Amino acid sequence: MSRPATALPAARPVLAVGAWLKNTACLLGADGAAQWSAVHGDLRDAQACCALEASVRELISRHGPPAAIAHDLHPDFYSTQLALHLADELQIPAIGVQHHHAHIAAVMAEHGVSEPVIGLSLDGVGLGTDGTAWGGELLHVAPGGWQRLGHLWPLLLPGGDAAARQPWRMLASALHAMGRSAEIAPRLSDAVGAGPARTIARMLDARLNCPSGTSAGRWFDAAAAALGLHLLEQAEAEAAIALEQQAARWLDAGKSGASEQKTPAAQAAPGTAAIVLIATAQAFPPAAMPCATACAPAADASVLDLRPLLATLLAWPPGPDQAPAAAAWFHLTLAHALADWAAHAARQAGCRTVCLGGGCFFNAILTREVIARLQSHGLRVLRPQATSCGDAGLALGQAWVVAQRLKTQAAPAIPPISLSFSESLPCA
Repeated sequence: MSRPATALPAARPVLAVGAWLKNTACLLGADGAAQWSAVHGDLRDAQACCALEASVRELISRHGPPAAIAHDLHPDFYSTQLALHLADELQIPAIGVQHHHAHIAAVMAEHGVSEPVIGLSLDGVGLGTDGTAWGGELLHVAPGGWQRLGHLWPLLLPGGDAAARQPWRMLASALHAMGRSAEIAPRLSDAVGAGPARTIARMLDARLNCPSGTSAGRWFDAAAAALGLHLLEQAEAEAAIALEQQAARWLDAGKSGASEQKTPAAQAAPGTAAIVLIATAQAFPPAAMPCATACAPAADASVLDLRPLLATLLAWPPGPDQAPAAAAWFHLTLAHALADWAAHAARQAGCRTVCLGGGCFFNAILTREVIARLQSHGLRVLRPQATSCGDAGLALGQAWVVAQRLKTQAAPAIPPISLSFSESLPCA
């Protein structure tokens, strides 16, 4: 099927095969028109894999061989393996595109953006260029290249993929990241059993089967688990959805309005910058704010430290109506800190546009607050409209990146940017 054309025509058609989840293929024509396959679903399903191959062969049959095939960096994805096979069969290049770069590129393609932008790409996971799991990324993206400017504070993923299915593991990981491993068993034994809680604590301490990741989705899991939401098991994003629903209860009741204040550096978590941003709500009394800290960039502004958010949630006073208030505080604090972080990067890079991509932007509260805060900094904010912000729209970004590379026959590096706090982050 055809979706709206992009404003930046490609030099030659490029076929993109998407990623692993919600897989969709896309052919970006030389006229800039995107031809999409159906959504195939997750490629753990053999039928979805077969459907993907049938779709891309149909696109090739209908529109002719492409100049290149774009794919994800992950070598084990069926989509990557299919791209390599077809490229060999057709004697054309197969070119890998980093997952979060593709998310931002999809927004640029849809909106016809030709100037450099700051990209905020938040999702569950995507393989980074360093071989680790990314998912909370601040990028500088131009048609001719890109740079990773920063990322969220990394968390260990105890048990690897199992950590995404069991939010309590991410709460344990957050406790470990805060230097509070001794609390893992006492806090979690009643819910998950003393044996599993102790085992995960030992795994984290030994870094045994605990890869590191910067995923925004896993921070949402940890926050939800801290409030007892979907603590034990979840299907895709259930914990984050439950957290958003709790926040919506509070916000829809008209109990809060966003305001900002600065917190003394002495109250910040170790390693945070002298300026710590906090986005609280007028209806939250001081008694409801037991730990007056919020997320903060590290001294070089390349790492956004979310550990203080979890510390605040864990110290939140118990009560029947406290979870909605805590969830709302978490959303507002995180959204405003993310926006200020991106705005700071935009000023240093000389960009006027920020693009939002990745599945975390299905969260309506996060999206609304990030956009409003960025606009208060005088920035233009773009997000997907005709395509999905999640992986179902990823192939357009993959194709666009490769098409721009083919235009110049290279991917020249854009001038490197180093984020710092030589100037303070203003509160809008």
